[in-house]
Amino acid sequence: MIKRDNFFKNHIKKSNAYHNNLKKTKKVFNSFLFELKNFDIPLLESYEKDYEFDFSKDTVKKFSKYKNIIIIGMGGSILGTKSIYSFFKKKIKKKVFFFDNLDSDLNLKFKKIRNLKSSCFIVVSKSGRTVETIINLGSIFSKNLLKNKLIIIAQLTDNALINIANKYNAEIIEHKEFISGRYSVLSETGMFPAALMGLNIMKFKNIKKLIKNKKFVLSLIENVAFIYTLNLKRINNSVILNYDSSLDDLGYWYQQLVAESLGKKGKGINPTLSFGPKDHHSLLQLYLDGPKDKFFTFFSSSKKENKLKISQEIIPNNMRFLKNKNLRFIINAQCSAAKNIFKLKNIPFRQFIFQKGNEEELGEIFTFFVLETILLSRLMNVNPFDQPAVEQVKIETKKILR
Repeated sequence: MIKRDNFFKNHIKKSNAYHNNLKKTKKVFNSFLFELKNFDIPLLESYEKDYEFDFSKDTVKKFSKYKNIIIIGMGGSILGTKSIYSFFKKKIKKKVFFFDNLDSDLNLKFKKIRNLKSSCFIVVSKSGRTVETIINLGSIFSKNLLKNKLIIIAQLTDNALINIANKYNAEIIEHKEFISGRYSVLSETGMFPAALMGLNIMKFKNIKKLIKNKKFVLSLIENVAFIYTLNLKRINNSVILNYDSSLDDLGYWYQQLVAESLGKKGKGINPTLSFGPKDHHSLLQLYLDGPKDKFFTFFSSSKKENKLKISQEIIPNNMRFLKNKNLRFIINAQCSAAKNIFKLKNIPFRQFIFQKGNEEELGEIFTFFVLETILLSRLMNVNPFDQPAVEQVKIETKKILR
């Protein structure tokens, strides 16, 4: 799926600054590659097939009997799993429910879930102390309901979730200390729920093969160099324009990855989400004719399974071009039209067209965006693995609550 033609090709004139930054990016990548081969970036171990999970096939089998999976978490602890479920929802036989925010109607939403007796509960928090996650678990807590059906994914330290797990004899899966939440999608955090969904979790992971793939590497380097060049010109608003609802949660995962990893020291990229063709009727005017401070990522799908067609009886004579067209064809036509006008106006964009809809394809895009973010962080001279400003808000919140 990753092709060089996907990245900003012919959409904006490549300047001397771009070529200089391309050389700089290649040097950064080669240094990064040396570290990767010498296992100096531990969190990326989870992106390879030989990563050892802290759960067994027996554990997966034990909880696979449940028809519903209820997942409680915040931010990176849950966004990756949501994007996996949304991407494969049509082939997953189980129903998966996500509780990833505080909501006064939480109990009402929880009570609407059918077959609670046939549900297992996965609670995820790296620290084991995430306030919102513990509140959500407490809001739905029932000793009888959770008995033998509760899985805690957290660091193996003295923390609230591990203490709850020990008290109620829950299944404990270790969240490795060296894997931060927003990079954890291919570790236990995302792969254990994916295994319960019936997906082949090993097919998601192939970083060693990908970094040996010339097309993948060239696309990565050119893409990073271009985004960095735009960022230096203060074109730092990154808009994902999505034309397939099954990719919405992938956009939210990407948004957190970029915002939380790069938004430091007065630097960063501002990632926002936009949804086509709906936003053609609200935001497209701004994108095409407003300030030139944005670059775009188009998400779309070449899937042909959508057979919904417009009723022939309602189509007026002056709109006969809609005859025999299915919904996916029409959506893709609107996406292509937008890209054509972006080209005409020299607005920088790239495109990801999902074709296979399998684990390898989604795993490749997870890996690509993670590597892109880490390389950009090195060019921007920021630490991609911490979030000091967020920690300040957490501390202040606890002060107020006390």
